[in-house]
Amino acid sequence: MKGAHFLVAFLLLVLSSSYVFAYDPSPLQDFCVAINGSKDGVFVNGNFCKDPMIVTADDFSFSGLNIPRNTTNQNGFNITLLNVDTVPGLNTLGISMARIDFAANGGETPPHTHPRATEMLIVLEGTLYAGFVTSNQPYRLITKVLNAGDAFVIPIGLVHFQFNIGNTNAVAVAAFNSQNPGVLVIANAVFGSNPPIYPDVLVNGFQLDRDVVNYLQEKFGDNSHQES
Repeated sequence: MKGAHFLVAFLLLVLSSSYVFAYDPSPLQDFCVAINGSKDGVFVNGNFCKDPMIVTADDFSFSGLNIPRNTTNQNGFNITLLNVDTVPGLNTLGISMARIDFAANGGETPPHTHPRATEMLIVLEGTLYAGFVTSNQPYRLITKVLNAGDAFVIPIGLVHFQFNIGNTNAVAVAAFNSQNPGVLVIANAVFGSNPPIYPDVLVNGFQLDRDVVNYLQEKFGDNSHQES
């Protein structure tokens, strides 16, 4: 009897697990071009779907990725993101990409994470120092100097950065396995949150003087909601 009870319990566990983890492995339509809203539209993955009979090639294209962007900002970089907002046809397809321009001599994407995507970085011009930190102690730093033609993979959710160590501008392309990878810039999120994190939390968590915390919250609080 004990064996029978165990078998029944095991089968129930298997069936419940199958139900919990069940999902559609791929879209059930060719595409779902995103539109802002429609009283007659179908809401899929955060957006309404455009009527497929009026979809055009423009819904799946983007022009100007070859144009250098302005990098005269605090960190010396600029991102041209191709996601569902700029290419509506990407909706439900689980992919996005970006062009990243780096100013010479120190342009960088500051330490950040993408909570919903793995990133593959491909350097087109210049020389970048890129790396990520593992999620478990001893928090290993894994880095590589990348030249034109080199690629580097950043696993999903890990803190990472890219830094231009060359004396010329650099350009890279990043590909993500999510239509909306998200971005969490560490300094901005910690010291520039809205409303601010209670200073004593940061004083204790980072072992910093309160004056330093106040300075950082004032500094990043002014910039925490700017586009990067």
